[in-house]
Amino acid sequence: MISIIIPVFNQTDKIGACLDSILGQSVIASQEKLEVVAVNDGSKDDIIPVIEKYKPLFQAAGIKFNFITQENRGANAARNTGARLAQGEYIIFCDADIVMKEKMLGVMSETLKKNLKASFTYSSFLWGRKLFKSFPYSAEKLKVMPYIHTTSLIRREYFSGFDEKIKRFQDWDLWLTMSEQGHVGVWINEILFTVATGGKISYWLPGFAYKLLPFLPAVKEYKLAMGIIKDKHNLNVYKY
Repeated sequence: MISIIIPVFNQTDKIGACLDSILGQSVIASQEKLEVVAVNDGSKDDIIPVIEKYKPLFQAAGIKFNFITQENRGANAARNTGARLAQGEYIIFCDADIVMKEKMLGVMSETLKKNLKASFTYSSFLWGRKLFKSFPYSAEKLKVMPYIHTTSLIRREYFSGFDEKIKRFQDWDLWLTMSEQGHVGVWINEILFTVATGGKISYWLPGFAYKLLPFLPAVKEYKLAMGIIKDKHNLNVYKY
């Protein structure tokens, strides 16, 4: 079974498209079972009516839908809560601004079934219309740059947990931790999902901004967050 873990915080406007994309997964017609664990991390908007609307749709599709509310503790804490409740052999963290391609979960689960030494699998994706093309897995390259998105399918037994003190680069931190534990991933050379733009967590600046505009608050925040990850994983000898 695949457990889809959705951390939710004030994203009523986006979660519908996310849930629709899960209901549209081609793998539903196969023998692969799905469950959704949505963790409401203290949202201030009116998320409950949206969830209630979708519960019968998931029930009709044969998908278990578990909705949990906790006080606001951040996305990583919400993800960890979802992981503790997940019952699937595989888990995938799917933020509310993610829209999955119809074949996504099927392709990912088949990839792990064919690559028994891999602990997780990941793909390229779109951020709005911008392509984020990833690379074949390399532990050394991972020490230099983040290139694996949080929305990757993981064998649950190997999931190391998110560091709840990390506020940015949480995906990079996770994959570095799993790499240090001896786990490897496998890349799927396809675009399997889209991240909706306009969210508070997901944002992007062009590459030149980090070199030419160091005074920008977003650039300062980026460099501070990167320094935290480098210190934690002893990466300061590596050039980014």
